[in-house]
Amino acid sequence: MTTTTALTDTTDDIAARIPPKSRQLWRTLVGISALLLFTIATTIPAIGGINIDLASIVHNWHNGYSKMLQMLQPNFDFLPRTWRPMVETLQMALVGAAASAVVSISLTLWAAKPTNPDGLTRSIVRTMINVIRAVPDLVYATVLVAMVGVGALPGVLTLFLFNIGIVVKLVSEAIDSADHSYMEAGRAAGGTQTQINRSTALAQTWPLFANQWLYTLELNVRISAILGIVGAGGIGRLLDERRAFYAYSDVSIIILEILVVVIAIELLSNFIRKRLV
Repeated sequence: MTTTTALTDTTDDIAARIPPKSRQLWRTLVGISALLLFTIATTIPAIGGINIDLASIVHNWHNGYSKMLQMLQPNFDFLPRTWRPMVETLQMALVGAAASAVVSISLTLWAAKPTNPDGLTRSIVRTMINVIRAVPDLVYATVLVAMVGVGALPGVLTLFLFNIGIVVKLVSEAIDSADHSYMEAGRAAGGTQTQINRSTALAQTWPLFANQWLYTLELNVRISAILGIVGAGGIGRLLDERRAFYAYSDVSIIILEILVVVIAIELLSNFIRKRLV
């Protein structure tokens, strides 16, 4: 009984010495108000904001209603025509992901400090990756279509560059933040950096690479639908064609097909990830 009372008193004493939590509600309100005012100011053209015409949304609501009504009536008879472009989209996504997977391994090891102690080459690789990531994929597709022509090739090249930027950036940062005691053991044994990377670093990072490769494969299917709008092949070209003819019932069936394919690939990727963990 005495021990229990002493513990209770000690807990109460500690709680009494803890200062009450500061309640600065006014600071939170000021911050929220400033954010709202700044957001509103960006929509005022007179002070350099963007011109958002909310009245046009109200006046033209029937246009959106009619388009949505057409899209809610998908034309399933058009579905067979979408199969070949969808297969092309999947091929583009797979080839882009596979090619970037091969190249990303060496680039990632060069971009991470634990696997590449040389600061000069590491800075060059990181700068190159940052430049690749800075250019939007749609810009890549537009330029490549002008360079190599309409078709799947500019789409594959765009996906390759897009995937390289993602995989190298994310995996190299993961390597930088991880514990590398196994690499120290390799150096203590007299191994070269190449030997250490091949025998220890790669063995530890394969799950990271595989996870990012699967992630880029999912992204590629979504992005391919957009790249086709600028002529980079795939289902996007057919989507843009039907939209140009105002065939929104056909557009609807294409969107549904993309949705089903993306969900299927995501489920397959999740299944593979669970087996890799």
